[in-house]
Amino acid sequence: MIKKTGFAESYSKVLGRLEQEILDVLWANGTLSGKAVYSNINGTREIALTTVLTVIERLAKKGLLKKERREGIYMYSCAYSREEFASAVSQEVFKGIFEISASGASASFVDILAESDPDELDRLSALIADKKKELLSRRG
Repeated sequence: MIKKTGFAESYSKVLGRLEQEILDVLWANGTLSGKAVYSNINGTREIALTTVLTVIERLAKKGLLKKERREGIYMYSCAYSREEFASAVSQEVFKGIFEISASGASASFVDILAESDPDELDRLSALIADKKKELLSRRG
């Protein structure tokens, strides 16, 4: 059965519902056949096997799933961890927002972070300091 998380809701703008469910099943279970993924999803809602297999193939073509043939059966696994995927998506989103207004986006991000997880502000400060040192060392 698929475990719903807050993360699933956060990437709903990037992936369709079924794509999210497929990734969630594979993140939770590792490498599975298309039929095993289908069985997990079909347990929560009615859906056709062919629909699940089609979406799995699309995710593989997008590079989000790895596809490997084992003993005549295709097995699928996530190409990226949940954290790697979240990082890549958030970077793309931030790039788009920063193109509009870097200062406004930065201020909004800090405000949202302070509201949702104030302890993360210290971590953010440390990340900024580390990045500044890295950039300075590259310059010379």
